[in-house]
Amino acid sequence: MENNFNNIAQLKDSGLKVTGPRLKILDLFETHSEEHLSAEDVYRILLDEGIEIGVATIYRVLTQFEQAGILQRHHFETGKAVYELDKGDHHDHIVCVKCGMVTEFHNPEIEALQDKIAEENGYRIVDHALYMYGVCADCQAKAKR
Repeated sequence: MENNFNNIAQLKDSGLKVTGPRLKILDLFETHSEEHLSAEDVYRILLDEGIEIGVATIYRVLTQFEQAGILQRHHFETGKAVYELDKGDHHDHIVCVKCGMVTEFHNPEIEALQDKIAEENGYRIVDHALYMYGVCADCQAKAKR
């Protein structure tokens, strides 16, 4: 129940009206906080839980949450947008090109190298996103069988 109060406060702080669909979608992202979910994933998970929210409403809420800084949107090679909670920490992503698994990582050496390259070229980095693509260990093992 405490989580619901936090969600209500977060929506209000973001200037969004508290509605049933918004609360349900925000709760879903908090219970799946380690995943990157598409609008279709959100629809399917809610439907599996017996909650019917239209796909158009889901897209609208995801866009509102992104604009409010609640969610971050990514476009990996799958061609569809996926979202994750904006936890305020910076991290990069490695994406499996076979199964779509996403692994988050943070590497201070990479961050320092990016700053150095920017400085050498007369830039000051204000934001960046690093996406690496490869084949995960599980898919490599399956290919060897």
